[in-house]
Parts: sequence; C-alpha cells; structure tokens
Amino acid sequence: MVGVPESHSGWTFITSHARVLAAIADNPSARIRDIAAHCRLTERAVSRIISDLEQDGYLSHTRDGRTNNYRIEPDKVLRHPAEAGLSVASLLSLLVQDESDRVRKPVAP
Repeated sequence: MVGVPESHSGWTFITSHARVLAAIADNPSARIRDIAAHCRLTERAVSRIISDLEQDGYLSHTRDGRTNNYRIEPDKVLRHPAEAGLSVASLLSLLVQDESDRVRKPVAP
C-alpha cells in the first residue's frame, strides 16, 4: 500500500487541481492511487479534486470494468478572471509534456 506523501510547506506555482488535471491528461485511465503518488497528494484529496473538476464540467469519466477513463474538456475556460479567455488546453500545453523532453530541455534562467 502506498503511504501518505511527505507534506510540503511554503507556496508553489501550480495548484493541486492543475497538477491532478495534468496527471490525468498524461494518463486518462490512471488510478486515483497513481495520480496521488504522482502529485504527492493523498488519495482522499485527489478524489475530492476530481469531484470538483467533474462538478464544474472540466472533467468527466466513464467506467470500463474496474477502471475509470477520464475525459478532459479542453475548450472549457479557466475560472479566475485573471485568466479570462484561456482554455484548459492552453494550461495543459504548459504542464503536460513528454518526460524525455523534460530531461533533454534545460530550464532557461
């Protein structure tokens, strides 16, 4: 069984909701346990975030046996007025990238 991730103190640039959405974009059939481990959140927190995203229409899921298959609504606009007009797809284009690209491309200073 996967343990509870280490806590993090201080602020971060990316919200937990954005992290979960990006993890689902990387793997639409990921288990909550795997999303939680990837995002360093508890399974309960991930379940609550998925519920939030589904309730507001950013995400939906279908069951395939014991697996959930998630579908992201890429044209849905972000909630905050400062991001008015920006879509989920534009957010995910910044957050989701091939792991090989992360290793190859250095971060600009």
